[in-house]
Amino acid sequence: MAFKMASSPHIQGRMPTHRVMQWVALCTLPGIVAQWWFFGWGNLVQIALAVTTALVAEAVCVKARGRNVRVALSDCTALVTGLLLGICLPPLAPWYVSVLGAVFAIVLVKQLYGGIGQNLFNPAMGAYVALLISFPLQMTQWLPPQSLAATTLGPIDTLVMVLNGEVAGHTVASLRLGIDGATMATPLDTLKTDLTLGLTAGESLTKPVFSSLAGVGWEWVNLAFLLGGLVMLKLKVIRWHIPVAMIATLGLCALIGQILHPDGTGGVTLHLLSGATLFGAFFIATDPVTAATSNRGRLVFGALIGLLVYLIRTFGGYPDAVAFAVMLANMSVPLIDYYTRPRTYGHGGSR
Repeated sequence: MAFKMASSPHIQGRMPTHRVMQWVALCTLPGIVAQWWFFGWGNLVQIALAVTTALVAEAVCVKARGRNVRVALSDCTALVTGLLLGICLPPLAPWYVSVLGAVFAIVLVKQLYGGIGQNLFNPAMGAYVALLISFPLQMTQWLPPQSLAATTLGPIDTLVMVLNGEVAGHTVASLRLGIDGATMATPLDTLKTDLTLGLTAGESLTKPVFSSLAGVGWEWVNLAFLLGGLVMLKLKVIRWHIPVAMIATLGLCALIGQILHPDGTGGVTLHLLSGATLFGAFFIATDPVTAATSNRGRLVFGALIGLLVYLIRTFGGYPDAVAFAVMLANMSVPLIDYYTRPRTYGHGGSR
């Protein structure tokens, strides 16, 4: 009897790698639509640039290694890497940010480690962190929600802005102005900056960028990615352990922080529905190559990410922190797997 083994990442069941990746890509669509609705056409441009570059970089690397390019691209892992990276980038980041990020993700984080199934870090998050360190200004210039923006751009003007940095007399700086004429940042960044300036959390949360739950637009983007994540759980594309552990730990830490120091931290809903929290929980942390392997290990892995996200957001210098938390947890996977591996069938527990 002959058996077929799909290339890693290995998912329990009969779903091959390319089908898993296709479902991951499809399940990001609600979040992408929400990003487009609230923040304009920029993320669609970033996704197109990142996906195209990732596919080209994958083809070049595979060709250099003497492998079949069509077969290598058909597993859709490069497509998903570019897609996840494009989703994370600010809408009007310069074109070279997307291109360099996708090249870094495929060439340095994935292929230099041996290709699919061999990488230590999540490629999209590895590239995001590298971009954040290399281009801190460009990577933190998020636009205000279109309902609060003084100026919005159409699809053609958005493309020109990404490629040229200026369109019709507008720059990224001018487009970041809200209807009140003040430069707007993300909800998490706004809160962190205000706390640094001596304001209380309650005073900061009265600003227009915040809503009753979290941040204007951001709450719906996170809920849209939650919808996609629930679909993946229903289809058994991912398992529940990592996202549940991450969300529960982050929510618990936020609740404790709010009880102990209500004027110095954001609430539970702000932490869960702002930034990349739910996108990271379902689409990034669940990467089967770089996550823990056992069910108990996945719970520890997810909880570690949730704890790190809260600590970095509260005490660190980066307001969102999901990418850094995921990469630090990726580094901890061998240790987590060592202490959480299941007992071998037929063997008793150690005394």
